Amino acid sequence: MNIIKQLVPIKNGARAAKVSCTAARLHLSRLFHDSSVEVSSEEQEVVIGIGSNVGDRLRNFEDALERMKKSGIHITRHGCLYETEPAYVTDQPHFLNSAVRGVTKLDPHKLLAILKDIERELGRTGGIRYGPRPIDLDILFYGSQTVNTDRLIIPHERIWERPFVMGPLIDLLGFHTENDTVKSWHLLSGHPGGIFEAWKKLGGESLIGKDEIKRVLPVGNQLWNWSANTSIMGILNATPDSFSDGGKFLSVESAVSQVQSMVTDGADIVDIGAQSTRPMATKLSPEQELDRLVPILEAVKNMPEMQGKLISIDTFYSQVALEAVSRGAHLINDVSAGQMDENMLNVVAGLKIPYIAMHMRGNPSTMQNPENLLYDDVCADVASELYTRVRDAELSGVPAWRMILDPGIGFSKTTEQNLDILMGLGTIRSEIGKKSLAVCNAPMLIGPSRKRFLGEICGKPSAAERDPATTAAATAGVLGGANIVRVHNVRDNRDAIKLCDAMLLQRKRSIS
Repeated sequence: MNIIKQLVPIKNGARAAKVSCTAARLHLSRLFHDSSVEVSSEEQEVVIGIGSNVGDRLRNFEDALERMKKSGIHITRHGCLYETEPAYVTDQPHFLNSAVRGVTKLDPHKLLAILKDIERELGRTGGIRYGPRPIDLDILFYGSQTVNTDRLIIPHERIWERPFVMGPLIDLLGFHTENDTVKSWHLLSGHPGGIFEAWKKLGGESLIGKDEIKRVLPVGNQLWNWSANTSIMGILNATPDSFSDGGKFLSVESAVSQVQSMVTDGADIVDIGAQSTRPMATKLSPEQELDRLVPILEAVKNMPEMQGKLISIDTFYSQVALEAVSRGAHLINDVSAGQMDENMLNVVAGLKIPYIAMHMRGNPSTMQNPENLLYDDVCADVASELYTRVRDAELSGVPAWRMILDPGIGFSKTTEQNLDILMGLGTIRSEIGKKSLAVCNAPMLIGPSRKRFLGEICGKPSAAERDPATTAAATAGVLGGANIVRVHNVRDNRDAIKLCDAMLLQRKRSIS
């Protein structure tokens, strides 16, 4: 990919490309560089790098972002979250790093002053260069402009040598360059392939997952390195009418017994649902759902076996999400991705917990209507629609580093479309990556367990007879890029998923 070709004509090979890049950068510099002039009446798009390795690192991030928003910086995109080894001065704690895109009318030096004020408010004082700090805020880009003064250099002079800066920066882009400002950032990298080429020369995606830099998701009181191994989410349906096991786990005693079995069998997450989302299921009110959910959630939360495990709540109601998290739930799993409760996205943003956004058209009563089964290209269309939901969540304040994607197997899909999704997880990621690499790189969950399409293919009308097919679907999904598998029968899937993880690790070793 040659990003520079979008800005300057390159006709005569590498030498001409280098000359054209240099000329274009000089043109930008002459247009925008003046150490004595403060630019700005119009809104400018900016990129700000964030780091912390002192105190509650995630809380420092959140406080800094809140202060930025109140100071005239509108955050529009978030990178993924990375835990990184310290650079330059190595005898200090690990860092959290990320970056955000935003728009502001603050001129570059005023923006710098605001960021320095935020650093001081959060406890940063003078110390050794590259040493520990509760928060570090750096202006990486400011519009299409370059700045070179005694106080400020833009682009930040050490961007290109730092994986802990480049990783989050890449997340803020898509493979399709969306505007001239982003084109100029690629140009300023000095590489014909733009920022992508600069990242690749550092090592690129092959760096992620090593001790130096890990992509993590904050959940509970831990940073979850979710790409290290595939996680199993065990399903607990506290409902009388779920398609597979409705009525089996309505009592607290039966629910606790099932959770004990799932955790013993290897579940990492327990997903509790008190409202059926099968086609044509009766819709409960939030109060009715809570009446079912709360006693079971309280009992499960207090089980000794749940130490170190995560509790997810399967709900599309913001009221249920709020109450469940206040009682100890760690994640919200929303089949509607915010479409069935207008308050859900704002509530999740305020709760600061991971959010599983699933693709579905309509609602459980209408999702299998003919109009909701029409796709031009099911993987591309699902990717586009799911990305729209995630962008809505991000603009509501849910950062990309808290998002989990679910393409919605069995929801608004025919049997053939479910197969396309199961075989096309990589395509879905790639399609999303055209718009946002942060969202493309988010964990992906699949939930094929005991679904009707498996019964249709295998001739198994009873859901309970579909576990072998579920294991096959889970295997295909993990090998295709899924990070979390949601299943009823944990025991029958655990070893299959372990084997998949071993195969993927061996493939990675052979490539490197």
